[in-house]
Amino acid sequence: MTARARRINAYVLLADPSYLRESISAYYPYVDRIVLSYDRNATSWTGTPLPIDQCLRIIEELDVDAKCVRAPGDFARLEHHPLDNDTFQRQAALDIASEGADWVLQLDTDEVMLDPRTFFDMLARAEQAGAAGLDYPARWLYTRTGPGRYLEVTRRYWQVAASFPGPLAVRAGTVLNHARQANVRLFRVDFAERNTDPWRSSDAVVHAVVPRASAVLHFSWVRDPEAIRRKFAWSGHTRVMRPPKVYRRWVWRTRHPMITALTTPLRRRDDGRYRLSRVPEPPGGAPIVIAFPDATEEQS
Repeated sequence: MTARARRINAYVLLADPSYLRESISAYYPYVDRIVLSYDRNATSWTGTPLPIDQCLRIIEELDVDAKCVRAPGDFARLEHHPLDNDTFQRQAALDIASEGADWVLQLDTDEVMLDPRTFFDMLARAEQAGAAGLDYPARWLYTRTGPGRYLEVTRRYWQVAASFPGPLAVRAGTVLNHARQANVRLFRVDFAERNTDPWRSSDAVVHAVVPRASAVLHFSWVRDPEAIRRKFAWSGHTRVMRPPKVYRRWVWRTRHPMITALTTPLRRRDDGRYRLSRVPEPPGGAPIVIAFPDATEEQS
């Protein structure tokens, strides 16, 4: 049995067009249907405007086989915590994507598969192992310092670090408990036989190993300064961050990548550790310019 023998759908939360094209294009040939979830009023979980129209235009250009299905809803529930809205929207999208599927991908639109064939081979192994979720490693990119050069999250002495925001594929019908996370049996893939995730214990189980070149690249904070400032406003993590301080730190590290990398062994675990890495540039290199609503729209 191969992953292609199963019916695989996907869902995405439309909000940020920065790497949307690259993200979906990587797995587009491997899935049957992609559910596009977005707030019908183009409003974020924190009440700020989102460039949904720009996202939808990108989808229209890449969806050559008519796989994408629009699923607008009311997700800007301002009386709820943003992370609760995150989970609520993901669950609504996952429920729709589960219809007629065996597995559902749940990649964010700034996550790009470097090696889709290996990813889907690992999904087939997860199926064979009886798992209900695929924990596949991402490389977390903090900022772009030049063409093909990034500050990448690392462990204390610049060793490779795997990031696991939640299973990137789950069985259809899965119930999420926090953002993408679910209390299900996972098939866990890492970059080494011994755990490389700094936030998990060293003896965390590893079922399969892939090279760094087969990772998912997470362009989490790889944006221009204005886009980063806006992203802090709509992110579900806004209430647990200190945006002005975090933003100033991001700007400084972007301007001083060598110092940031060299001082990594001195940093506290929760303060971030980075190394300078060369990674394949997505088509176009730097993130696209986001067409943010103008000031009058933002104030309305």
